[in-house]
Amino acid sequence: MHLRRQIAPLIALLLLVSQADLLSAQEQASTHETKLANVVILATGGTIAGAGASAASSATYQAAKVPVDKLIAGVPELKDIAQVRGEQVFQIASESFTNDHLLQLGKRVATLAKQDDVDGLVITHGTDTLEETAYFLNLVVHTEKPIVVVGSMRPGTAMSADGMLNLYNAVVVAGSATSRGKGALVVMNDEIHSGRDVAKSINIRTEAFNSQWGALGMVVEGKTFWFRTLAKRHTTQSEFDIERIDKLAPVEIAYGYGNMTDAAHTHFAAKGAAALIHAGTGNGSVAAGVVPALVELRKQGVHIIRSSRVNGGGFVIRNAEQPDDKYDWIVAHDLNPQKARILAAVALTATSDSKELQRIFWEY
Repeated sequence: MHLRRQIAPLIALLLLVSQADLLSAQEQASTHETKLANVVILATGGTIAGAGASAASSATYQAAKVPVDKLIAGVPELKDIAQVRGEQVFQIASESFTNDHLLQLGKRVATLAKQDDVDGLVITHGTDTLEETAYFLNLVVHTEKPIVVVGSMRPGTAMSADGMLNLYNAVVVAGSATSRGKGALVVMNDEIHSGRDVAKSINIRTEAFNSQWGALGMVVEGKTFWFRTLAKRHTTQSEFDIERIDKLAPVEIAYGYGNMTDAAHTHFAAKGAAALIHAGTGNGSVAAGVVPALVELRKQGVHIIRSSRVNGGGFVIRNAEQPDDKYDWIVAHDLNPQKARILAAVALTATSDSKELQRIFWEY
């Protein structure tokens, strides 16, 4: 009886401790739930929303078929990493993206980024022009919140479809505080790329996207790992603001090749192009027979911007191959032709001075 009286307080104490531990665990679980980031998924179509005729159809399919709510429902694990909601902005294949689509998407991203109940944004996108949209957002949206563009190389109906994991990883990156201030990002095949540097380099493999200066980081089992940051100006450091842009300048690309003529350049100029991206061979080279036409077009007010068609690395050196200072031409630095078009279309909304445009190509 005496022993029982001694043990009773000890049992009561243990019960109180157990109850306290249980309450603490519940509080931690509740805190974890409230700390989940709020991520908005803006869907635009593409392969990630595509469907094939059979599981064996990985390259033959119809893009832009699956709506955003089904995309989200197809990755139930998203609820464990973020509070996710979706909006269907477009439902198109990305080769059909126009300047108007870019502006509409950019304005919606900017609006959402200002909201207190949004911590990060994911844009699902077709891979054909994904790099262009990512770079555009990198230039014109003023926010430190993560903007992540994601796609897939195989439709969700295919064997070994990559869209489910790509979307999961994109939400991880968009919801991570470590992603803030790094500009618009592209998440594909477990890698995190800068929207500025990344490019699609092959059309039938899941490892289709690469950056010539390397990926920024990786996503592994729901965690972000970073290895470098972007040195060029972007987002909050950009002088361009989507809220002040209602129309992009008309810019066209003329592709360089052996036996090239000036037919494409003169045609685009006659159709009203404010600038021409010359996707030259090698160091943005211009064939001797084409030079006189480009010199004349520049005298008429059309900007000539030398880029390179070379895939995978390098940049165009000013006053090498051609006397750019003499002709008042611009070089695209390390931007591929399609990225150079995006920057020129944005920059020309602010200035038409060739020296200012060259500065912009160096800085962005």
